[in-house]
Amino acid sequence: MSTITSKDAGTIRLVFELSRADHPRLYDDLIRFPKGTKRINRLRVLAYDGLLSQAGQLVAIGLALPPRAMASETEDALGNVTNDIFAPSPAE
Repeated sequence: MSTITSKDAGTIRLVFELSRADHPRLYDDLIRFPKGTKRINRLRVLAYDGLLSQAGQLVAIGLALPPRAMASETEDALGNVTNDIFAPSPAE
C-alpha cells in the first residue's frame, strides 16, 4: 500500500450507499438532513470525529471527566503546580 504526500493529494470522490439494516444509528442520524450538502457535511464530521477518536485524540465528554470525589484531589494537586509556577523565583 502506498501513501500519498500532501503535495500529490487530490480529491476523493465517493458514492456512499447505506441501508438502515447495516448501521441503524448512523442511518437515523444522516436521514435527518435533506439530500445534499448538509448530509454530506454531517458525514464528514462523523468520519473525522471517528478518526480522531480512533487515534486517541478525541475523548467522549462523559468518559473524560473524573468522578467528583477524585476531582477535588486532582484540583489540589494541580493548584500546587500552578502556585509553584507563579511563585517568586528563589534568590540565587
